[in-house]
Amino acid sequence: MRPIRCLRFALVNLVTIAVCALPALGQKLLPPPGGHVFTLTPTPGHFTEPGVAVNPRNPTQVVVVYQFTAAAAYTRNGGKTWQLATGVPPPNYKMSGDVSIAFDNQGHAIYDCIAFDKLGTFNYWAHGATRNGIFDRRSLDGGKIWQPTLHTVSAWPTEPGIPFEDKPYIVADNSHSKYAGNLYIGWTRWTLTDSRMLLSRSTDDGRTWSRPIEISHDRGLPRDDNGALEGFDGAVGPDGTLYAVWAHTNRIDFTESHDGGRTFTTSHPIVHTAPTMFAVQGMDRANGFPQIAIDPRGGPQGGPIYVSWSDYRNGEVDVFLIRSTDHGQTWSQPIKVNTDPIHDGADHFFQWMAVDPVTGAVNLVFYDRREDPANRQQIVVLARSTDGGKTFRNYAWTDQPFNPHGVFMGDYLGLAAYGNKVYGAWPIHPAGAKGTLLQVGVANFNRK
Repeated sequence: MRPIRCLRFALVNLVTIAVCALPALGQKLLPPPGGHVFTLTPTPGHFTEPGVAVNPRNPTQVVVVYQFTAAAAYTRNGGKTWQLATGVPPPNYKMSGDVSIAFDNQGHAIYDCIAFDKLGTFNYWAHGATRNGIFDRRSLDGGKIWQPTLHTVSAWPTEPGIPFEDKPYIVADNSHSKYAGNLYIGWTRWTLTDSRMLLSRSTDDGRTWSRPIEISHDRGLPRDDNGALEGFDGAVGPDGTLYAVWAHTNRIDFTESHDGGRTFTTSHPIVHTAPTMFAVQGMDRANGFPQIAIDPRGGPQGGPIYVSWSDYRNGEVDVFLIRSTDHGQTWSQPIKVNTDPIHDGADHFFQWMAVDPVTGAVNLVFYDRREDPANRQQIVVLARSTDGGKTFRNYAWTDQPFNPHGVFMGDYLGLAAYGNKVYGAWPIHPAGAKGTLLQVGVANFNRK
């Protein structure tokens, strides 16, 4: 289908292109090749919102981070065994979370997180906020030992009217451009009157960070239950261009920087969505915040750019993807990633996307309820495309469905891919438990 030019006032509409070759009704999904699942946390707790990163200088090193409080696990053998790291959370704060992780072009692992003493009013987080901030910590050995120095990105003391910094995400420039080695963190700043999308950059391996700049042209509402600016994600092309997206009410906004994160183009919507905050039966909360990724192959500027999210335009919640082959100037119509039929009533949510920089394969992980007619039990599904995001095959990464029973499951899952190996992380809720376990999955598409 002919792409629609994404000028500021012309948006991709809600029409959905279903994936070709849908499986027959009732057909169970097969596991991914070389699939293994490990449980990182021995007993249930408040383990949610993981991030995953592969070291491009040594792909056998993979780090998984998660909350509460900030925690990390690592492997040095490509996921065969995993160990928990120590000395991870920021000291002197009661809580830390919203952790994300990246490996830079030196092979250093850098995580970022928020830390605070007490949240403000529920969903209106800036109201009554206590001291809080965004911080990073580095590991120079693949995630085993984390340096004691905590670096501040943005922080506030406890004073009346302070904002609350939320949902940061770190992006590394591993290109060969003049901005190679840069690190970027984008996040939502909640104030008493609005929500803003901010970004800070580091040019010295995460030791110091620039003064935050506002990268959103429009501001959102000040509450966390809809109408806000939330869910920053970024990707860097081979020429050093930084692309960024986030959710804004019923749309996804997009911007880019061509000067190493100093300035950005005017942010604008690239796709209309149904609301990306929504209710899912049995979930404490659920959303479909967007991700962006780029295939670094295919010329000086790289190959296709992909954006994924989930929403309920079809009644049930489905996972979608759009692609741009002209560096964000125009975008395809939405493609449905989950391969069960439309209007079957099964919800799919908390998707996360990773494009393999070696092969260009597009991978997504999400919770999936297609096997439960009552739409309560969910498994973890891995979707994969090897034709540039045009069609997807779905795999059952877990085979034991669970019911969340209202337990807080976080806001997202984690995924990374390198050289046809895919690493995912997610929480599950064991029957009868009061909390969650954090699991990591490994799939190896080099094995047939």
